[in-house]
Amino acid sequence: MSAPVYNRKDRASVDTLRLLAVDMVETAKSGHPGLPLGAAPLVYVLWTRFLKRDPGGPNWPNRDRFVLSPGHGSALLYALLHLGGYDLSLEELKNFRQWGSKTPGHPERGVTPGVEVSTGPLGHGFAMGVGLAMGERYLAAQFNRPGFELFNHFTYGLVSDGDLMEGISAEAASLAGTQGLGKLIYLYDDNLVTIEGGTDIAFSEDTRNRFLAYGWQVIVVSNGEDLGSVHLALENAQANLEKPTLIMCRTVLGAGSPRAGTSKAHGEPLGPEGLEKTREFYGYGDKPPYFVDERVAKNFLDRIGRNADTRVKWEELLKAYGAAYPKEFAELTRRLEGRVDQEALFSEPIAFPVKPISTRAASGEVLNTLARRAPEILGGSADLGPSNKTELIGLGSFLPLSPTGRNIHFGVREHAMGAIVNGLAIDNGIIPFGATFMAFCDFLRPALRMAALMDLKSIFIFTHDSVCVGEDGPTHQPVEQLASLRIMPNLTVLRPADAFETVALWRGLFDYPGPVAFVLTRQDLPVLDPAVYPSVLTGPQFGGYILQDAANPEAIILATGSEVHVALAAAKLIGDQKRVRVVSLPSWELFDRQPSSYKDTVLPPTVLKRLSVEAGLAIGWNRYLGPEGRSISVETFGRSAKAERIYAALGFTPENVAAKVLELFE
Repeated sequence: MSAPVYNRKDRASVDTLRLLAVDMVETAKSGHPGLPLGAAPLVYVLWTRFLKRDPGGPNWPNRDRFVLSPGHGSALLYALLHLGGYDLSLEELKNFRQWGSKTPGHPERGVTPGVEVSTGPLGHGFAMGVGLAMGERYLAAQFNRPGFELFNHFTYGLVSDGDLMEGISAEAASLAGTQGLGKLIYLYDDNLVTIEGGTDIAFSEDTRNRFLAYGWQVIVVSNGEDLGSVHLALENAQANLEKPTLIMCRTVLGAGSPRAGTSKAHGEPLGPEGLEKTREFYGYGDKPPYFVDERVAKNFLDRIGRNADTRVKWEELLKAYGAAYPKEFAELTRRLEGRVDQEALFSEPIAFPVKPISTRAASGEVLNTLARRAPEILGGSADLGPSNKTELIGLGSFLPLSPTGRNIHFGVREHAMGAIVNGLAIDNGIIPFGATFMAFCDFLRPALRMAALMDLKSIFIFTHDSVCVGEDGPTHQPVEQLASLRIMPNLTVLRPADAFETVALWRGLFDYPGPVAFVLTRQDLPVLDPAVYPSVLTGPQFGGYILQDAANPEAIILATGSEVHVALAAAKLIGDQKRVRVVSLPSWELFDRQPSSYKDTVLPPTVLKRLSVEAGLAIGWNRYLGPEGRSISVETFGRSAKAERIYAALGFTPENVAAKVLELFE
């Protein structure tokens, strides 16, 4: 295979990318010039010769995806998008890293046209790209038909030394190799430099053999400035549909600048003198900042905009598909538009026996019911499916030979699981979930944060939610996790008290903004009888509601999850001594979104005697308790013992709760 011809216009285009990026950094007086200067040749070849995208249809479903995993190199991506015809003006480039601009310091989905995912925490883009590639495979297997290859796009990414050092990349790369994601191709900006010095001080492994061991194809490009070699590597990568590909490209951080090849090139402006020397190195010493030659501008528009015809042909193919396969077309359209018929999903009631059942088991029943009715739901757990009750019964495993399977086996890889779920949730008509034990939600917290930041409909299921895990001991008993989840903006946390609350909270899933975290019990809980507690059927959707009332209440017990039953029993013990209302508060976020009139009905401002009961930290409860309120909580780590023994020792008994309520009146 002979190398393709790249000419002076191509080289001028690469250098224009470089200089636009460093101009942006210099104007902002902050940013990262090193990566754009070194990696510009790699992304130029990819974007102008391979990437199937159309600025005129930026959300075209069969476009190739591009992930800039080292998001600190955002200036390079913004320069590409501007020159490629996306809705990103030169003025926006000049507003780089400024308040309200479309060019924030790191790429943000929904802010900058053409940006697929928000990146910056290293390794996350790498892992989200794995989710994007899995999504392509799933949609292709579900909807492609002979003569109608609707989904056949690639997922590309630029990854850095820092990305490959992060543990999440090891988890994600291992799974990608196991899955044989042949349409996943990463360009590795292998520049041998980190912020603290050369990579040899912290990263001396044999990366090539590491990825070969994961089951990847690895291609080495010894000179990243050689556009033809990069081109051939990408062609070879596309030709191997059995394995993901890592293209190792040796580059120079800050190439062409006085700081080339040093850590000083990474994260600060070059300065006026350094910028002048860099411009002279590339032959632009006599040109003003943000200079773009007309031939270069036309080259980018012609090359990156070349796929308009491809997109139009795809749309024509989709129209013909609709005529040939009307049922599949209607389903695909519904899913790509994000429409969910909630009434249809819950058209048949989900019944539970009267006997006690854990909320993890109740959730599993709901999840399986929804998955049978909504084919866009798929996911799995971190090797805990039987324990999390997240196995989708009879729906198969998602594997290379069974790409329509609905159970994803993430393995013991919580961090990558969270980011892959996010990748699946991005713009492809899929509703994904990932599950693990509540104590291990900390392993995927950065992915939770990115889901919340991107406003994705990612579903996270956390079971074994309290010290009632029992004999497994404090390593597996969450204490601080529930409070820490609640402080995350745009994350809806749900902790149901029984099977009915579980159904109600799942039912509202598609109305909640952003990602959702279900927090579920290992232990069985009594099922609240709707004949006795009728509000259990409709109250949970408000986040907090009156479960058991008393005329003109003198005190209120607030509880969530398994502790709601303790609160009810305590109120019964108090009997006629005091008039006590019991409020179930399964979701603070949902409750806080209600109007003040509703919240004041549930928690009247005149009732100051309030007690919260929850097997976790008390921090945060003061917002509902007021100046006279108190908490029964868990402020230390748990113990290894029977759940009942731990629960009692920590004060979660009806007798203790009743006593604490009465103490409020002393």
